[in-house]
Parts: sequence; structure tokens; C-alpha cells
Amino acid sequence: MALLHTPLFDSCVKLKAKMTEFSGWEMPVQFSGIKQEHEAVRTHVGMFDISHMGKFFLSGPSVIASLQTLVPSDLARLKPGQAQYTVLLNPEGGIIDDIIVYLQSQEDNGEEKVAIIVNAATCEGDRQWIQQHLDPDKIQFDDQTLNQALIALQGPKAIETLQALTTTDLSSIPRFGHTTLSLLGGSAFLAHTGYTGEDGVEIMLDPDTALQLWDTLLQTGVIPCGLGARDTLRLEAALALYGQDIDLTTTPLEAGLKWLVHLKTKGDFIGRSVLEEQQANGVSKRLVGLQGEGRHIARHDYPLLAAGKVVSKVASGTLSPTLGYPIAMAYLPKQWAKIGQEIEVEIRGKRYPMKVVKKPFYRAG
Repeated sequence: MALLHTPLFDSCVKLKAKMTEFSGWEMPVQFSGIKQEHEAVRTHVGMFDISHMGKFFLSGPSVIASLQTLVPSDLARLKPGQAQYTVLLNPEGGIIDDIIVYLQSQEDNGEEKVAIIVNAATCEGDRQWIQQHLDPDKIQFDDQTLNQALIALQGPKAIETLQALTTTDLSSIPRFGHTTLSLLGGSAFLAHTGYTGEDGVEIMLDPDTALQLWDTLLQTGVIPCGLGARDTLRLEAALALYGQDIDLTTTPLEAGLKWLVHLKTKGDFIGRSVLEEQQANGVSKRLVGLQGEGRHIARHDYPLLAAGKVVSKVASGTLSPTLGYPIAMAYLPKQWAKIGQEIEVEIRGKRYPMKVVKKPFYRAG
């Protein structure tokens, strides 16, 4: 099957980006180099083509109420212009995907417009799961994944850089706030969100305007960044990657996402009984942060040992460009998951020390 291409694909190729297959798309891994791109986002500003992500738009009466049964977060708290990071759950409490729900508008007659951004790898399954639980006679579901581009502008100078291109006061948009604005003569959906641990925005717009924005940002000196830097940045910030750190075998309570589980303020939802049991009795495993020594990288699926026995495996791991030492995340049995606990990772037949540390590994500012 031919790989899908984003509207910015040709521009990335012209910039001599190293390309790879990712969830059915041909995407840039790096442009100038992962370390340089990572540093640009941490110290100044960088931009990512994330047009491969799923983009759903729902409209109709009481959309939020219909979505309430699919997630553990209380979406009823949202006001227009606000968003909620949350997870879709199966009946066993396993995570189908992590998503962001944006409430765009809410009329007095109950009509609502909602945008949902999902992961590329789970896009088709998410679409089917959500539609399966909505009334098609009442709620219109519009999948714009292939019709809209999405650019992430991230870093301490991201807002300042974009402000020069719009008359909308970007400083007035709070974290996880969003709006529709005029940008380079076109209409753009802008969200004060990101996946790097830095400040920044994610901008959805039509392909032609997206190309114009990409080129304009290049001309102002913004560094284009690929999936490689996106991964090291998000791991330093201890942000989960679906398929490695969270999946159908993990619940949000096990994954350290208790803050998005609102058992007290909302009604029934898929997987609630499992989370109630875990809340009452505790979880048997927890996603923890691990810090290593030297340059011995604990990569995905490497065995982890405690008291000489294999107790788990690495979920995500890298050599932190910012901190200069190996970091990783893994699910450990609760008896080995305490801060300060020392364990070992097996790398090509040799064992190296690691210890459980507090997450995130890096915090902006």
C-alpha cells in the first residue's frame, strides 16, 4: 500500500529531510539533526509537520453529553474555547487512544461544535469507535484528516514568532485554549497546546495556507523539526506515546493520568468499574521515570531487572539531549516503583544500573 503524504511533504523533501514510514505516512525523522532540532525547541522555536494526525469535527445537539460515556474526564466542565486532554477507554479500562477534545461553540438551543485530534496510528479505529457510540441521526461526524494541514510551532519564542503574522492577541489565549483566527489571508484553527514540554501552539489550516505559513516561518529562521526531536522532547517532559507508554493493556491510573479521571463529578462511562476498583484497591503496576548513567540507552522493550529477576521492560527510552544522561519510562510492579528504587536494564547482554526518579525529567522554566 502506498504511503500517505501530508501537504508539506514536498517542502520537507526539498529541505533534504530524512524520511521514514510512520503509521502509514511518509514523515520526516530529522532535517538538520535531532540534537540541533531538539535544542532549537528548548531554547528558541521549532516547527513540526503533524498533518498526519487525525482531525474529527462533530456538530449537533449535545455533542459533549454524547462523548461523556467514552472518556473518564468530565467534559461538561468545558466552555467554548477550552479543551481537555483525555483518553478513550475500552470496557476493561484499557486506553484505546489519548486525544484532545476542543469545544468550539455551544448555542442556547443545545447545538455544539467539537473538534477532536487523535493519533495517526489509531485514527481509523478511533473514528469507528466514536461513531459507533454516537447517534448518526443527531450528530454529524466530519473526518478532515486528509483535507487539513497541522503545524506545531513549539518553544519559548513560539508565541512571539507567530504574533508577527496575525492581529489576534495570542497572549490572551490560555493554555489549552483555542480560537479561529485570520492568518496569512486564510482561516486557521489555533490551539495553545503541544507535545514538547515547551510553550507553543498547534495550527490547523487548509493546505495552501499551510504551505505559505511553513515557508514564511522558514524565512524568519524557524528550524524545521522531525519525529526524532519530537520523541526526545516529549520523553524529557514524560509525555506518553501511544503504543509504547500507553495502550489497551494499560489504564489511565496505571499510566499516572489520575488527574484526567473524574470519578466524583461525572456519571457512567465505559471502563468506569475497572477504574473504581483500582482507585479503591490500588494498581498493581505504575508507569515510572527511570534515570541511567553514562551513555547506556535503555531502549523500548529492553528487559528491566530487580533482585536479579526480570520484572518488566522499557516502554520508552533515550539519551536526553538536554540533561545529558539516559532516561526512560516503564511499568514496574508497585513494590519496585518507589522513587529512589534501584534496578537494572539489560543492554546487549550486559546489565547497567538505573533508578526510579520523579517525572517529568525536564520542566520548562
